[in-house]
Amino acid sequence: MTAHNKLSNSVYPYQKSWSVLKKAWETLVEDYAVVMRRDPAAKHWLEVLFLYPGPQAIILYRIAHLLYKSGIFFLPRLISHIARGLTGIEIHPGAVIGKGVFIDHGMGVVIGETAVLGDYCLLYQGVTLGGTGKESGKRHPTLGCNVTVGAGAKILGNINIGNNVRVGAVSVVLKNIPPNSTVVGIPGRIISNLAN
Repeated sequence: MTAHNKLSNSVYPYQKSWSVLKKAWETLVEDYAVVMRRDPAAKHWLEVLFLYPGPQAIILYRIAHLLYKSGIFFLPRLISHIARGLTGIEIHPGAVIGKGVFIDHGMGVVIGETAVLGDYCLLYQGVTLGGTGKESGKRHPTLGCNVTVGAGAKILGNINIGNNVRVGAVSVVLKNIPPNSTVVGIPGRIISNLAN
């Protein structure tokens, strides 16, 4: 092995780690910036950092998720448990959450292990992204980008919610929803679709 190859092999892990940390930092910055853009009550970034449970839960989730992806399971679950006690928001470290996701107020939000949230989703208090208890493997919903889920809504099972969907408060969604739709009721029904 040449000296150049030895140097390349020793630098590559450092570069990869730096890239992961840089991306994680950029995502956290966007997580906080979106709160300042979306919440008219947010007056200062310090207020968001110390007094908003949604961003606090997201930052603790991001730490737990990095560890979880590394094959460490107990510590991420402990972080998740502590975050739930501090914020009232339960996010399993196995969930996949895009950048700029905002959990407003947040008390009672539950995001299951196999849930996937696209970029810039907005969840209000009491939202559940859960399973039905009848599935194994991928058993939680996948939300596209820019999905808004109203207070108390439940989205259950391995279903897909398209981009730009709005789910009304206290709705229960049990089936796939196409992009650009508005869903309300129990069970959730589409009342409008901008794509049509």
